[in-house]
Amino acid sequence: MSALVVEGGVAHYEYFGRARQRDDPPLIFIHGWLGSWRYWVPAMNELSENRRVYAIDLWGFGDSDKSRDRYSVESYVNLLNTFIDTLGVRPPLPLVGHALGAMVAVSFALEHPGSVDRIMAVSLPLASEAINTRFLSRDNFLDKILGRSPMGGYEDWVRQEARRAAPEAIEKSIQSVINIDLHRQLRALEIPLLILYGENDTIIPPADLGDLADLNKSIRMVVIPEARHFPMLDHSSQFNRLLLDFLESDANLDDLTLKEEWQRRIR
Repeated sequence: MSALVVEGGVAHYEYFGRARQRDDPPLIFIHGWLGSWRYWVPAMNELSENRRVYAIDLWGFGDSDKSRDRYSVESYVNLLNTFIDTLGVRPPLPLVGHALGAMVAVSFALEHPGSVDRIMAVSLPLASEAINTRFLSRDNFLDKILGRSPMGGYEDWVRQEARRAAPEAIEKSIQSVINIDLHRQLRALEIPLLILYGENDTIIPPADLGDLADLNKSIRMVVIPEARHFPMLDHSSQFNRLLLDFLESDANLDDLTLKEEWQRRIR
């Protein structure tokens, strides 16, 4: 277990692997509302063969501090900035975020231009009405979220970590996300952005392609068929392959495809 102290609170993180070369930038994973660093383990194992990979628990989640009210996108961006400074690595870095973590990654890239190389944003809520807020109660709702999709034995991890989250962290961070004009933010983003959805996600369904039609061509949307809210778990092989291809793709993402699967792209 690794941790750093930020403004009097303990922020937990984990890391796997090592870089092929000393100056290779690490990859950072940022979890969403229903979990912690743990649901990134399959992807971290896959990618750590050739690079150092990190996953951090945001305030109110996992093993990070839950004693203070700092459950906003702004606070999470500040946490990520301190974390990257503490690592002492040379930017720009690639980021992977899920739901809340996707919003944090995009916001961080906009506030710290030059610090981010590219972002994979999984289950990114493009509009406030896209977030199914019924999971705020979380009473028996995890079964509906997880469904019957095979998750490689990680179902118990998701259930355990979701229940460990501070309820006010979920509620207040959702309100923070709702107050952000994401479409305006995406207009200002100048790095490659891959927006990924699970076709059967009941929390944040796939966005309408029309919502992205007027954005730059370095933004691409892909939907994984039959995947739910955790495509990194229930379709881990497709997810990991797509992530590897994305990390190695050029800036306009023209050659990025979902191998042997249905894909949707911005035209």
